[in-house]
Amino acid sequence: MTDVTHEEWVRRAMSLDLSGAHHIDGTDDPGGGAAFTLVSPRDGRALAQVADAGQAEIDLAVAAARRAFDSGPWPRLAPAERGRMLLRVADLLEERREELALTVSLEMGKPVTDAYGIELRALITTFRWYGQLADKLTDESPHTAPDALALVTREPAGVVGAVVPWNFPLTLAGWKVAPALAAGCTVVLKPSENSPLSALLLGRLATEAGLPPGVLNVVSGDGPVAGRALGLHPDVDVLAFTGSTAVGQHFLRYSADSNLKRVWLELGGKSPNIILPDAPDLEQAAATAAWGIFFNQGEMCTAPSRLLVHSSIAEQVTEAVVARARELRVGDPLDPATDMGALVTEAHLSRVEDHIATGLDEGARLRAGGGRTLAGSGGSFLEPTVFDRVGPGMRLAREEIFGPVLSVLTFDDLDEAVRLANATEYGLAAALWTSDLSTAHKVSRALRAGTVWVNCYEEGDLTVPFGGMKQSGNGRDKSAHALEKYTELKTTWIQL
Repeated sequence: MTDVTHEEWVRRAMSLDLSGAHHIDGTDDPGGGAAFTLVSPRDGRALAQVADAGQAEIDLAVAAARRAFDSGPWPRLAPAERGRMLLRVADLLEERREELALTVSLEMGKPVTDAYGIELRALITTFRWYGQLADKLTDESPHTAPDALALVTREPAGVVGAVVPWNFPLTLAGWKVAPALAAGCTVVLKPSENSPLSALLLGRLATEAGLPPGVLNVVSGDGPVAGRALGLHPDVDVLAFTGSTAVGQHFLRYSADSNLKRVWLELGGKSPNIILPDAPDLEQAAATAAWGIFFNQGEMCTAPSRLLVHSSIAEQVTEAVVARARELRVGDPLDPATDMGALVTEAHLSRVEDHIATGLDEGARLRAGGGRTLAGSGGSFLEPTVFDRVGPGMRLAREEIFGPVLSVLTFDDLDEAVRLANATEYGLAAALWTSDLSTAHKVSRALRAGTVWVNCYEEGDLTVPFGGMKQSGNGRDKSAHALEKYTELKTTWIQL
């Protein structure tokens, strides 16, 4: 893959067969006739006509998942057999890795090298990890009086509705689908209307790998119609969502207005990245800060969008980040030389531009970027952007931008750094750069975030859980803890 040229990626992209049909009960379903045109942010061209789910299609998909759970083989298979089937899915995903990566790159704009090397690696690893975990889980038998036997068993929760965003359309789908399937649940997956094609292909490949009909159904459609129908559906037992805090609040309301289904939310973030003067390598800290905010075009819930730097080193670190921003190559997502691709839609690019304009109006200083680029491409491209002199009350410091826009704030002591870091409604992730072990432990404990990285960013593997505090959500993806979302505890007390 590393030797594929720009021209060859373009040629392969032109030969893709991009199907926009729903995948319901093991077969492709064009839906009831409603469809929308998916436009690529790479060049503004139409990619495919995509089936647009309404209530009828959601009902069909949920009914298929319900049958597969209530009377199909999947929940009744030995866990080891479910695990083997997930491993077969992973093998087929590996075989079709290039096709999946191209589809992701075309539909949401990330560089194809990132889609192949990072997104698909994560998806395949996730299915393999949960496939290997499926038969490693144990139930409990608490000690009781001699005349009784107590059993505490974990049982699959039922039909899972999974609603995932466009920024990592396959990684985040895998984080929900794989543990739900490993637990014995059946799934209705609704990808974002901005990136449905890769998830629809995932559904077809899962069936091709041997998943029984109805075990994994994928329906495309927008949030206000298809997402709402899934959230309100009385036959959905669990709803797992990744996306904005505002939409997460809707899903909680849908649960209250329907069957009180459990709702698990991974929501927005405004993650602080704290650099202290005793950071082990200031150059590395600055390079990582730049990588973190500009990776995936800044379209990440964990993006370190608030760089908190001690005033004594603020100019040195900011200059290094600005230098890196100016070096980055913004370009065609299909060009292996591209560092940063296109933002997902023209509408999203306009929202990010609005944040930039507000930052200027509020008095922040623009140090790099701030404008569109590659105007003749037809795509949605923005320069890597850096602001300093950002005040904690500014919109740049408070709201999730979800784009390649960095806000630099300064502090004079550690207590002020922690106060600034926690001065947000979000609590998804944070980072700290220091050489002092005691400081690392104390500050990590003080930060209200689900993940804290020390002297690194975005590191970790599937052994550790991921999720947020405060308005960044609840529950955890990844690790064995993810299975808690998709299982129910049952107590059986036997009088001897």
